[in-house]
Amino acid sequence: MNANQLFEQIEKKRSFLCVGLDTDLKKTPECLSGADDPQFEFNRAVIDATAPYTVCYKPNLAFYEENGPAGLASFEKTCRYLRERYPEMFVIADAKRGDIGNTSQMYARAFFDEGLVDAVTLSPYMGRDTVEPFYNYPGRWAVILALTSNPSASDFEMLRLENGDYLYEQVLKVSRSWGTTDDTMYVVGATQARMLRSIRKIVPHHFLLVPGVGAQGGSLAEVAEFGMNKRCGLLVNSSRGIIYADRTERFAEAAGAKAAEMQRQMETLLGRFLPR
Repeated sequence: MNANQLFEQIEKKRSFLCVGLDTDLKKTPECLSGADDPQFEFNRAVIDATAPYTVCYKPNLAFYEENGPAGLASFEKTCRYLRERYPEMFVIADAKRGDIGNTSQMYARAFFDEGLVDAVTLSPYMGRDTVEPFYNYPGRWAVILALTSNPSASDFEMLRLENGDYLYEQVLKVSRSWGTTDDTMYVVGATQARMLRSIRKIVPHHFLLVPGVGAQGGSLAEVAEFGMNKRCGLLVNSSRGIIYADRTERFAEAAGAKAAEMQRQMETLLGRFLPR
């Protein structure tokens, strides 16, 4: 999927919502306790309920790796379900990989050889060769960490360099030449929304993956105001605020209602900042 195809889905659904599948077995409803694979069954129900309102899903690998081989099987089943039932969806493996070139080749093969996902989140701090293997797969994306919203992001990302740039700005300026707007996306936390204006001066045409709206307190309206470009250029992720909206047997219905609420807000923002 290229950037135009992703934008077509955004226009079709009037949504730039990404649902984060951070599926913690300790938080899944009691009604799934007897299922053979409660993690997958939870995901499937949430996907079916939210699919009309979203263009993207982002399973976070940590929540599957924590459960060992069974968790990785749940991750694979989730991705295959999306591919078979909702082939138009953009799927991001939130894995935050980043290692020397030979190891990165193995990571790229693991995620892209079977076509289970469209994109992988990556840490760029070891340089170009840690990301380059992911560009060997046409139609697949590198999602590069730029400015995150965690409390200690300032430990490194906000350091001033001798040229006056922040470190995250240097990451953007250097890495934007590694790929193209059809295969490179950047992570920018929603709690850093007001910094999106300066980020857009560096990467005006790239898509941005924006976590932190909802449970983490980021403002959707500010993200759209400061971050939207002519092709929307945003995927705004919500995880806990959607998938754990309810802990009873009505969890999927509640997740669908939360996703629909966000979609309505996004439709309004698209109309304001990106008129048809």
